[in-house]
Order: sequence, then C-alpha cells, then structure tokens
Amino acid sequence: MASLKSVDLHRIFKKLDQNDDGYVSLGELSWLLDKVGIRTGPDELESIVGRERLDLQEFIFFYEQISRPDGAEPAAGFEGDEERDLVEAFKVFDLNKDGFISCEELQKVLSSLGLWEERSGCSCRSMISEFDTNSDGLLDFEEFKRMMLLTIP
Repeated sequence: MASLKSVDLHRIFKKLDQNDDGYVSLGELSWLLDKVGIRTGPDELESIVGRERLDLQEFIFFYEQISRPDGAEPAAGFEGDEERDLVEAFKVFDLNKDGFISCEELQKVLSSLGLWEERSGCSCRSMISEFDTNSDGLLDFEEFKRMMLLTIP
C-alpha cells in the first residue's frame, strides 16, 4: 500500500466519519477496506483493531500498521509502545480533537503544565514552524512525532 500523508488520512477520516462524531466505526472502516480489496468481517476486524471505533490518531496508527510491509519496523526511532505513547501525548495537545495542534493549543497545554512563560521571548508560532513541514501553521501527528524524536533525548 502506498504511504499517504497525514493530511490525506485526515481527509479520508473526515469522509468516513459520516455522523461527524470524531470516530470511524468498524462498519465504516470495513466499507473502506472492502473498497480497496481487503475483505474482512466485522468480528475479524474488531479482533484486529481491538475496539469498536477509532478516533483520528487511532485511524492513522491503524493505517500505518496495515500499510507497513511485512516485517518492517515502526517509524524510525519508535517501537510499538513508544508510538502508542506518542498518540496519547498528541491527544493531550490536540484539545479540540481535530487531528492538529494549533499554536493556541500548544501554548494552553504548555501553560497548564507550567512550561510556558509569556516573558520567555519564544513564540508558539516559531516552535510550530520549525516542525511544520507542510507550512499550514499546525502540527499533524507525523510532524509532532518528528518534533518529539528531535527534542527528546
């Protein structure tokens, strides 16, 4: 399977999320898999996915798992548990659950953790722009992952 950018996966997720509840159900996921030639029943899919519905980050993680060639390792620098930890960390920063971290969300979370001071001279926009590879002013999950890989020893 070809690799899709996180933005493309976000668009696919939004189209699949018919009732706009922020989740893709197994039925919606099964429909998509059927369209791309992967036939699986709901019970089998639930045993693979481990839940009845997926939020955006879980959907992206699922896509990455099924699109990785057999035997390939997770994204550079990350093992399975670390990847799940990053998904959870991303969710903490993605306050409005749209699949992106905005400057306002970053500043709000850093402030609540006591890690942000207005007087520091550092701007959230410059922090985000350093890792914002598509220049949309937001961090998607892949950009967040790269940021974490480069900033955490």
